[in-house]
Amino acid sequence: MLGHSHALSGLAVGAATLPVAPLSGTVAQLSWVAAVGGMAMLPDLDQRGSTISRMWGPLTEVPSGIVGKLTGGHRHGTHDAVLAPLAFGGLALAAAQVFWASMLLLALAIGLALRALHVVVPGRFEETVVGNLVLSWGGAWLLLAHSPSPMWLPWAVALGVLVHIAGDFLTCGGVPVPLVWLVRPRAKVAFSPMETGGFTEKVLLVPAFVVATVVLLWLNMPAAAVLEGFTAAG
Repeated sequence: MLGHSHALSGLAVGAATLPVAPLSGTVAQLSWVAAVGGMAMLPDLDQRGSTISRMWGPLTEVPSGIVGKLTGGHRHGTHDAVLAPLAFGGLALAAAQVFWASMLLLALAIGLALRALHVVVPGRFEETVVGNLVLSWGGAWLLLAHSPSPMWLPWAVALGVLVHIAGDFLTCGGVPVPLVWLVRPRAKVAFSPMETGGFTEKVLLVPAFVVATVVLLWLNMPAAAVLEGFTAAG
C-alpha cells in the first residue's frame, strides 16, 4: 500500500482499539492513536527510498539500508506477521524504559503519520526534514509529558506493524509466509490481485479509512473529552 494508506489504516485501528488500549486519559489515548498510525509504516524501514527512509534524511536513510540487508530485503523479515511484531515490540519495550528513548519512538510515529498524511494535512512543512523533526519531536514531548508511563508503547508498535502487514497481505505483492520464508525466501501469500497504489486503494480505501478514523474517534472519545485533553496538554 501507499504510505498514507498504511498510516490511515493504522489511525483507524488505533481509534477502534481505544476501549481495550492499555492506558487511560485523553492525552494518552491520543498518543495511542498517533503511535499505532505512525508505526503502521514501520515495516517499510527495509526499503531505501520509502517514506520512513526519507523522512529524516541520513538519520533514517542509513538505518533503512542496514535493516533491509539484515532482514532479506523488502517484504521479508519486517513483514513477517510473527517475527516482526515480536522484534519491533521487543525493541519498543526496551525503549519504553527510558524517557528519551520513548520520546524518539513516539516522534518517529508522529513524523511518519504527518509525512504520510500530506494528502489530508494542508501545506508541505511536515514533509521537509527540518519541519518534520520540529513537529514530531515537539508533539512527542507534549504527549509524553502529559501522559502516564509509556509502557503502552510496545503494544502500539506491535499493533501498528500488524496493521501494515495486513495491508500488504491484501495486495498482489503479498507478504512472506511467517517463518517459512527463512528457508524458502520466495514463499509468499497474498489475499487478492489488488495492486499497490491502484484505483481501489486511492479511491475507495483511503476515504474509507479517513471516515472510519473520524467516526471511531467520535464514538470512543467524545468531543468534549478531546477538547479537555488538548486544554490540559496546553
